[in-house]
Amino acid sequence: MEPKKNPKADIRKKSLLFFQIGLIVVLFLSWRGIEHKSYDNDFAIDTLDLDDIDDEEIPITELNTPPPPPPPPPPPAPEIIEVVEDEEEIEETIIESTETDAEEEIVEVEEVEVVEEEEEIADVPFSVIENVPIFPGCESKKNNNDRKKCMSEKVSKLVNRKFDTDLGADLGLTGVNRIFVSFKIDKKGNIVNIRSRAPHPRLEQEAERVIKLLPKMTPGKQRGQPVGVLYSLPITFKVED
Repeated sequence: MEPKKNPKADIRKKSLLFFQIGLIVVLFLSWRGIEHKSYDNDFAIDTLDLDDIDDEEIPITELNTPPPPPPPPPPPAPEIIEVVEDEEEIEETIIESTETDAEEEIVEVEEVEVVEEEEEIADVPFSVIENVPIFPGCESKKNNNDRKKCMSEKVSKLVNRKFDTDLGADLGLTGVNRIFVSFKIDKKGNIVNIRSRAPHPRLEQEAERVIKLLPKMTPGKQRGQPVGVLYSLPITFKVED
């Protein structure tokens, strides 16, 4: 059976071409529609009046300009250097050689003896002295403690025997009175630097008078050297009412 249509008249074969042509036409029309511009014919031209510009007051802005800096100080005057002629002659110092000559006589130097200075020891209290001063009559005591005890007993006996205890009643004192006496036995065994403190000046004078009656002693020693020895003695007596 033969087909009713002619195969050459089949437009489906060219459908893609027609589609592309139609797409191009649509895009062209869209582009022209976007690029199309319209202008209004009614417009006014404004005129510029130059007279208004001349009459307008333009504000003047004042700027606070700082004053110019002070001029720099002038440079100091150059120092004038005076050239002084040196007329003084300088003596040259001649350094002599210290080498000995074979003909020069050599002097032998004798050995110098070094003398050791003895260290001076300060005054030492009676309680800590190494060798106590020896009171006359205590020479037989060989022990240092025995010599201390012997000296203290003899000093106390002399003070009790020589001190005027009636002086307290004459001064109007009552009760127990205490006198504190201190003195030094120097390097030669003499009694020096007597000091006293009592309720009345007359008692102080009496205590010093009695201490001056102490005999000369054999000086005390510290590290084998004679030294001053400090001695303290309290004197107490009671005045009967």
